[in-house]
Amino acid sequence: MPTEVRLLSYNIRSMRDDTAALARVIRACAPDVLCVQEAPRFLGWRRRVARLARATGLYLVSGGASATGPMIMAAPRVLVESAGDLTLPYTPGLHRRGLATAVLRFAGGPRLAVVSCHLGLRDAERRRHAPLVADRLAALGAPAAVLAGDLNEDPGGAAFRLLASRGLRDAWELAPEGGEFTSPAAGPERRIDAVLCTQAVTVLGCGVPEEPAPADLRAATDHLPVLARLTP
Repeated sequence: MPTEVRLLSYNIRSMRDDTAALARVIRACAPDVLCVQEAPRFLGWRRRVARLARATGLYLVSGGASATGPMIMAAPRVLVESAGDLTLPYTPGLHRRGLATAVLRFAGGPRLAVVSCHLGLRDAERRRHAPLVADRLAALGAPAAVLAGDLNEDPGGAAFRLLASRGLRDAWELAPEGGEFTSPAAGPERRIDAVLCTQAVTVLGCGVPEEPAPADLRAATDHLPVLARLTP
């Protein structure tokens, strides 16, 4: 039987909000893989990430401060074949952007390449960085591959279109499940957070999960999470 992988993508706003609610949201989603954006990245960031790991039963795979915010965590059953961080070309005056990457193995042997990213606020920077993100995902060398992140633009934007032109499919469009809009958490009206995948990945369902308590979703951070159920 194919292995189902639960991948959660979540902008956690540097854990500046209700961290107990954040942990409850993540536990309710029961992810095998957690792709974080805006992980803690300043003094004491490892300590804060370690607390999140203990509270959720996950472990750090890659990213955090070394990737300028994107981070990948995983459940104990997930094996790490490779992991790494990458910083993207800097735009003067803006926040530096980077990627957390990993190739993961699951029970039964399937491999899944994963990149967690957080694209910039300016359209020109997103257009410049999007092909580099796609290149990095392809360079991981696994046919089944997923890009998860805060893209800072709605579907149909330039970066979305560029990533689609590189063969990455919008998991929500393939199998919508749960809510669609992710921002802002208190009254979502935009879908700027997404999970994109290659043709080798089967999408069983993707969207804002219904399992967490609505009050926890509002208190945890300013974005709603995206949960994708996938078969590599």
